[in-house]
Amino acid sequence: MRLVSPAEQWRLPFVEMARECEAAGERRYVLAIRDFAAYLHRVEAARRGVGLPAGHVPSTELWLEHDGSILGCVRIRVVLTPELEVEGGHLGYDVRPLRRRRGHGASLLRLALIEARAMGIARVCITCDDDNIASIKVIERNAGVLARCAANERGTFVRQYWIE
Repeated sequence: MRLVSPAEQWRLPFVEMARECEAAGERRYVLAIRDFAAYLHRVEAARRGVGLPAGHVPSTELWLEHDGSILGCVRIRVVLTPELEVEGGHLGYDVRPLRRRRGHGASLLRLALIEARAMGIARVCITCDDDNIASIKVIERNAGVLARCAANERGTFVRQYWIE
């Protein structure tokens, strides 16, 4: 298992993952299904911090690859806004639906922490919904220490973890 940079060579396995996510009701990767080149352009623009929506910060997206399949995705943000400290953190990640509950989330986060440290992030903030038991387990398996649990602007509770 390794993290790879988004690239044309991963089109088929990434679109396969994107379709699986869409079938599960997750819409994050719809653009990749419709126009993979546009999706790659958006990922690169986000990395460079170009054309970001208000309140967004630059982020680096990497994909978890194993045996030619894309199993998940992580977005690494070097800079935190006060809002991202509450919800979002330095790292946002997801595993494709049919590969969940197999330890891939823990592997993805472990590899992402190595990348984050290489980017100069010594203390990593990760957040998750208070009712997301799978993500809580992934974060805590990777030495996440719960700092607080607070309501977000939608009124749901979000856990904030830090990993040294």
